[in-house]
Amino acid sequence: MFPKKTLLSVAGVLAATLLVSACSSGGDTAGTATTPGAPGSNQSATPVTVSIDPASADGVSPTTPIVVKAANGKLLDVAVTSAKGKAVAGKIASDGLSWTNTDVLGYGGTYKIVAHAQGSDGKSVEKDGQVTTLSPTKQANANLIPAPSAVKSSGVGVGQPIVFSFGVAVKDKAAVEKALDVESSPKQEGSWYWMDDKNVHYRPKEYWKPGTTLTVTAKIYGVDFGNGVFGAEDRTETYKVHDSWIAKADGNTEQMQIFHNGDMVKSMPISMGKDATPTHLGAHVISDKQANYTMDSCTYGVCPPDPKAYRSNEKFSQRISNDGEFVHENPNSVGQQGSSNVSHGCINLNAANAEWFFQNFGLGDVVEVTNSGGPQLPVWDLYGDWSKSWPDWQKGAAL
Repeated sequence: MFPKKTLLSVAGVLAATLLVSACSSGGDTAGTATTPGAPGSNQSATPVTVSIDPASADGVSPTTPIVVKAANGKLLDVAVTSAKGKAVAGKIASDGLSWTNTDVLGYGGTYKIVAHAQGSDGKSVEKDGQVTTLSPTKQANANLIPAPSAVKSSGVGVGQPIVFSFGVAVKDKAAVEKALDVESSPKQEGSWYWMDDKNVHYRPKEYWKPGTTLTVTAKIYGVDFGNGVFGAEDRTETYKVHDSWIAKADGNTEQMQIFHNGDMVKSMPISMGKDATPTHLGAHVISDKQANYTMDSCTYGVCPPDPKAYRSNEKFSQRISNDGEFVHENPNSVGQQGSSNVSHGCINLNAANAEWFFQNFGLGDVVEVTNSGGPQLPVWDLYGDWSKSWPDWQKGAAL
């Protein structure tokens, strides 16, 4: 048996030996573990995770992108298919961390999402999801006026407004207007004006510059018009503005002066609306032209037996307002042309002048009327856009 003093010495030696051993091994026992995921490790790397946004959602806008992301690993593949089995194209980012669809989804569709990813530990995982897009009560088309096909070869005049007609009432005008754009080259200031709930017009501050190219875009697909109405499809069209043709009809002189690119090239005697049916004042824009046209007062509510009613066939007719005002040939008023106003509101010309005017003027060209004794052409009368001052026109925009 060892003496007590000897036992204490032995204990001290053992404690010192253990301390040296611990220090030489690198400290506390946690230090004995290798880096997670490293060869020989007793612990696995953090597993890969996959997220889908939106995930298992209903009533999603078809323009909302499906985004699949991987964390702690990379995506191997992503498949998105419709209920009919049609694949939706998409692309994995170069870093392998995300995928986004490049095809646009449709309305009222259900899409299955299956994604595979691999972690740094070499293990693969699968993530499933499902998205159902909204079903509109109605869909609205962006109908353009003038129809691009009608002016493809001729172009439009410097006074031509660009009109979107949707066919259904637009409740959220700001959302729709935000999706519309008119880009002019050369650049010119312009603005929208809502004539009513279905029609919005765009015009520049001043007449378009001759030779301007207009790129008109409506990115309305997926846009909520309100009341369950959504945009049917996007649309982009191009218009070309031709030479400037402006006619200035003066009720005091009974003459109409013709200006081509700012230079007066012709003057012709006219007869405008008589006192009972005066021609509207202001800038009119030609919206239609017909070599032979039947003018019927019933089209604007004046029908027999009203003594003001009329129906006649006229040549070389170009419409300048929606309530029956035209520039056209009228052989019956040749004696008054240049001296007095006798028409129902139209601007009458003799045969030679009417044919010349018809050959040189077209859609979007301008007829400015002064001193007719009539009221101002209303802004809502087809293309009465130029009746508003620029500040007042801008107030008609939703944004």
